[in-house]
Amino acid sequence: MAKQGIERREVLRILAIAASAAQFTGFSKWAFACGHVGNATAQIKPATYKPLFFTDSEYALVDCLADIIIPTDSTPGAREAGVPEFIDFMVSNDSSVQYQFRTGLTWLNAHAERKRGNPFVQLTPDQQVTLLEPLAYKEKFLPGSEDGRDFFRLVREFTVMGFYTSQIGYKDLDNPALRFYAESPECSHKDDPEHAHLAPTPS
Repeated sequence: MAKQGIERREVLRILAIAASAAQFTGFSKWAFACGHVGNATAQIKPATYKPLFFTDSEYALVDCLADIIIPTDSTPGAREAGVPEFIDFMVSNDSSVQYQFRTGLTWLNAHAERKRGNPFVQLTPDQQVTLLEPLAYKEKFLPGSEDGRDFFRLVREFTVMGFYTSQIGYKDLDNPALRFYAESPECSHKDDPEHAHLAPTPS
């Protein structure tokens, strides 16, 4: 469950979806990848995020799952990017997924209690991964866990969406549009300033 790959074409689609969250002022960490630099309003953030949909215990579980799906390694992960905030905001504004999220979180905690004797967030990291692997990987799937598998797929989709539409996650794609320069980069064709000898662009 290391960083989940994502096609650049798919990023364009989810950027359009995530743009609906860009104007929300309650985020403490999540910031839209295409936000305008220098926008004073966007830079003023509350110290902490107050969940709009999830209870505190549900939000802690969402935070835990997002961190497992895209953990911090050599670069910031889902938690640093504010992905749990993004998920809560999106779910609070989409009634079509609210039931599945709420029942899925309940299912996962009950599953953890049955298998390990404690709610999911109280398990060790190794125990958490062991419980999630049958939900995440088809070759490890256990019959009877269909609801958990569908729920984990939904959480992963929202996590990937929230991460790669955030400023931190979009930079992880190394998109040149996000590079900022103090001055325009110098042209590499110093001996041909009019570019007269460049090959024509294919039509």
